[in-house]
Amino acid sequence: MTSQQCKKLQKKTRRCQVLIEQNTGIKCTDTVEMNLVICNAGLSTGLRPESVLEVIGGVGKISAIIMLPGKSFCFLSCPTIEDSDRIFQHLHGKAKLAQNQGLIFLSFCRDLPKIESPWERNTIPPGLVVLKDFISEEEEEKLMKCVNWTEEASGKELKHRQVKHFGYEFRYGSNDVDPEVPLNEKIPQECHILWERMHKKYPDIDWSTPDQLTVNKYAPGQGIPPHCDTHSAFSGPIVSLSLGSDVVMEFRSASGEDTCVLLPRRCILLMTGESRYNWTHGITPRCMDIVPSGSENASLTILKRSIRISFTFRTLRRGECDCNYSTFCDTKKRETEKGGNSLELAKIASKVEEENVHKIYNEIAQHFSETRHSPWPKVAEFIASLPSGSSLMDIGCGNGKYLLAREDVIKIGCDRSDVLLKVCQERQLNTLLCDCLAIPVRSNSVSACISIAVIHHLASEDRRVQAVREMARILEKSGRGLIYVWAKNQEADKKKSSYLKQNKKCNEKDENPMRDDKLPLPVHTNRTQFKHRDILVPWKLKDGTEHPKTFLRFYHVFEEGELEELCGKIEGIEVIQSYYDQGNWCVVFEKTLYSH
Repeated sequence: MTSQQCKKLQKKTRRCQVLIEQNTGIKCTDTVEMNLVICNAGLSTGLRPESVLEVIGGVGKISAIIMLPGKSFCFLSCPTIEDSDRIFQHLHGKAKLAQNQGLIFLSFCRDLPKIESPWERNTIPPGLVVLKDFISEEEEEKLMKCVNWTEEASGKELKHRQVKHFGYEFRYGSNDVDPEVPLNEKIPQECHILWERMHKKYPDIDWSTPDQLTVNKYAPGQGIPPHCDTHSAFSGPIVSLSLGSDVVMEFRSASGEDTCVLLPRRCILLMTGESRYNWTHGITPRCMDIVPSGSENASLTILKRSIRISFTFRTLRRGECDCNYSTFCDTKKRETEKGGNSLELAKIASKVEEENVHKIYNEIAQHFSETRHSPWPKVAEFIASLPSGSSLMDIGCGNGKYLLAREDVIKIGCDRSDVLLKVCQERQLNTLLCDCLAIPVRSNSVSACISIAVIHHLASEDRRVQAVREMARILEKSGRGLIYVWAKNQEADKKKSSYLKQNKKCNEKDENPMRDDKLPLPVHTNRTQFKHRDILVPWKLKDGTEHPKTFLRFYHVFEEGELEELCGKIEGIEVIQSYYDQGNWCVVFEKTLYSH
C-alpha cells in the first residue's frame, strides 16, 4: 500500500471513529486491545454475523460479535490480544465484507456496548429438556424415509418449509387443530419406538402417547416464525425430534427474556411446564448458525445447516387450559376479555362506530376519496380472476375504485357513508347504502365479494364475526370472498410497509400516551408501528389553514393469525389463502355450504 493510500485509509477510518464515539461513547484507540470495531459495516449496511465469522474467523478467533440495530458499524471481542492483533494486521483496509463488498476499516477499542449474547446468558427456559443421541443413525434414516415427500398429496409447501400432518391437521392461523376432523393418515408405526423408549428411560417425564404429528422439512435458509402452540388445544409437553441436521432454536419468554438452544441431530426436545406455556420458540431463516466452539477460550464458530426434518408430536387436550401463565394462554385471554376492556368496548361498540367511524367518513369523504384512486394489485388480481358474467359485491366500497374494473362482471357496491356513495353515483356505479352487518342481498346469490379495509373499523369481535358471516351468507356455494384488514405489525421480512415508508421525518415515536377525552383509547402517532390493538387513528383534514381539523377514527388492528381465526368461527367457509400485503393481513375464503 502506497503512502497516499495509507493516508486515505487513515482519514476514512478517523471519520468513522468520530461517528462511533458520538453514537456509543466508546473511544477507538491505536493501542492493541482484545476488542475491535468494524468501523464501516454493520446491520444497516447488510452485514450479518455469519459473514463476519466466515471472513474474519479464519484469521483469528472471535468470542463475541455485537451488532447494534440500525448502525453501520459493529464490535468484535477476541479471546486473546494475539487474535485481535492478527485480525487487524491481516484485514484492516484489505478484506472485503458486507453487502457492497467494500474494504473494511478496523480499529481497536477497550470497551464494548453492554449487549449480552444469548449464548453468554446460557439461560435454559424452565421445563425445557434436550435429550441428545436419543436415536441411532440407523433409526434416524428409517424415520426420515417413513415420510413420502414425492407424492402430490404428501405435504404442503409453505413459505419457509415443506410440511405434512398425521392424525390431525395443524392449523397455522390459530396454532391448533380441529379435533372433530381427524386425518386418515395416522402417526407412522416407525415412531412408536420413541415413546416406548421415553417411558422406559425417563419414567419421571409425564408424556402421554401423542395423537398428532407435524413433520417439517427445512432446506438451508428456511425456518419457522416464533410461536407458542395454543394452550387449550394440546396437553402435556410438546415433543420435537431433530433429524438430518443440527439447528439453533430461539426462545423468548413472556417477559422478553430470550435465549438460544442448540438442537443436535438425533436429539429429542421436550417443552414442558413454563417452557411450553410461557415461551415462544422459532427458527430464524438462515443457512448457518453461530454457536460456541466448545473450546477452552470460548470462541464462536459457524454451524452450516443442511436438510433438516423435524417430527413434532402433540397430544390433544379435551377441555380448557388450567396453566398458571396468562400471556400466551387463550383460555385466560377469553376469561379476561369477558370481564375486561374488550367487554367494555363491546358494550358501546355501535356508538363508537357511529361517532368515530361513520360520522368521520362523511366529514372527510371528499379528501378521503382524493387519496384513494389506485387499486391494490392483489385485489385487482382477485377481481381479474373471476369468470366473465360473475357477480361481485364490494362491501364498504368507498368511492367505488374497485367497481371500475371488469366491464364483463356485474358489480354492486355498498357503504355506510352516504357522502362517499354520492361520489359513486357521479361515476354512474351501482351502489346502495347499508351497514356491513346487515346486507340487503339475497342469500347464496353472489359469485364473489370483497371487504377492503372495513372490518377493522368494527369495535367488537362479535361484530367482526358478524361482518364475515354476512359475506358468507350472500355468497353462492363455491363463491369466494377477499378480506383486507390493517396489521398490527407494519414490517415483514425486515421491510417496512408503505404506511411506515410515508414517514418522511423517520419519526420512530411510539404510540402517543394521550388518550381521547370521550373514549379511553390510545391515540396513534401516524406512520409509526402500532403498539395497541384498539386505537384511534388521526386524520388531518386539509382545509388550507395553518391548523387543519383532526378527526380520530377507531381501528382494531389485527395480530398475525387473528383474521384466519375469525373466519374459523363461521360455519360453511374455508380459508384457502392467507397472506401479508403491505401492512395488511389478507384472506381468501371459499363458501362450502349453502346458507339457510
